[in-house]
Amino acid sequence: MESLTDTLSLLSWIDYIGLALFLSCWIGYRYVLERGNKGREGLIGITHEYRLQWARESAAREIPVACAGLTNNLMSSVSFYASTTIYIIAGLFALVGSVERLLSFSEDMPFSQAVSSTLIELKLILLIIIFVNAYFKFTWSLRQFNFLCILIGGSPWQNNMPSDDYWERTAKRMARVNSCAGNEFNRGIRSYYYGIAALAWFLHPVAFIGATIWITYVLYMRDFHSPVLHVMRDAYPPEMREYTIHPDKDRDQARPL
Repeated sequence: MESLTDTLSLLSWIDYIGLALFLSCWIGYRYVLERGNKGREGLIGITHEYRLQWARESAAREIPVACAGLTNNLMSSVSFYASTTIYIIAGLFALVGSVERLLSFSEDMPFSQAVSSTLIELKLILLIIIFVNAYFKFTWSLRQFNFLCILIGGSPWQNNMPSDDYWERTAKRMARVNSCAGNEFNRGIRSYYYGIAALAWFLHPVAFIGATIWITYVLYMRDFHSPVLHVMRDAYPPEMREYTIHPDKDRDQARPL
């Protein structure tokens, strides 16, 4: 306990401000900007509407090969980031064993602050925590995309749907699982962004504060004011076709209205 107290005593007041701002932005981004009406206005909310459209259209395909291919592409991206994150974590642990060399490198950087090896280790621990969090996000996203594959495989073809209500509930279930997996992937990517901000702490606490504010601004602009958002919002919410099943007619006559 004393060693922890001694380590924390090495932090200056500006270090504490930077660390508090960093944690507030990193953790608070999800709870402030992903939820409620604000979240529905951004890319997260709009992409969910398109995922719902995708789920409804998937039942219209007798053999949903296209859906399986799209899901496989999503899983490949998540798998790539998950495996890359493992290498980053391994590299960070390797750096913990060579703190003295990292300390020498840090002191040679312009505008760097004189720090101890213990403080360097603390900064490395922060980076490890960030990328371990990213790894958990990516692997959980990958599992949820596996669940999506199961739902796609178990979704009946439109001519075999027992009712319109069943069709709608099936589509909403697929869209929600798809969005859950996509949101976890976004949070993993966001950890990468904030990992860049944490790297600035090795230079100076002021650089740490500036990088945190800049990263948060970049993420906010991309989620709520990017060109791709305006394109996707052009016909928002997307014009979805309503489907109906007529049990009194031939099953082949089931069609979108």
